[in-house]
Amino acid sequence: MKTILVIGMGRFGRHLATRLTEFGSEVMIVDKEEDKIQDLLPIVTRAQIGDCTDEKMLASLGVGNFDTCFVCIGDDFQASLEITSLLKDMGAKYVVAKADRAIHEKFLLRNGADEVIHPERDAALRAANKYSARNVFDYIQLTSDFSIFEIAAPESWVGRSIKQIGVRSKYNVNIIAIKKNEEIIPITNVEYVFKKDEHLIVAGNAKASSRMLSIK
Repeated sequence: MKTILVIGMGRFGRHLATRLTEFGSEVMIVDKEEDKIQDLLPIVTRAQIGDCTDEKMLASLGVGNFDTCFVCIGDDFQASLEITSLLKDMGAKYVVAKADRAIHEKFLLRNGADEVIHPERDAALRAANKYSARNVFDYIQLTSDFSIFEIAAPESWVGRSIKQIGVRSKYNVNIIAIKKNEEIIPITNVEYVFKKDEHLIVAGNAKASSRMLSIK
């Protein structure tokens, strides 16, 4: 079971803490405003009221004991920078910081963040890809150049196997699963034959993904 520290109970921090708990993680939340954590008390493992820019307060949390520390402060970039830096100085294993602007990412990484996320940008990108591309039913951007997406099986592929088509060698993508009637079926055999009315869960880089979406 993973232990997670989430600092900042704005909209993103609240959703993150709730989902992490639902996924089985032990979650501790921190915010300097009591009313922002009150309704989450029955859900999370632990909660603390406090200002994490205060070194003594942050040190009291034992940040080195958590698998991941999230800094989810969007309305005070200076505080986000300070907390990110303090977390690394105190031995945090992995720090993920939220950024609202691209330029903020550079400073957060320089100040010790292991990873920077852009929730609003990523949500917009996901929506744009999902609703603008033909036959795209879902889209998840994992990195700047790698994504996982769900598409309808191309008509030209129906009745043919992964091996016959040469999916990986020809298109440079991986078919990681098939979705049919809301059931996800992992694909481990290159002899699998594509069927009509099923969706493919595909992973690949940006260039390969774009090419994949043009197949009919």
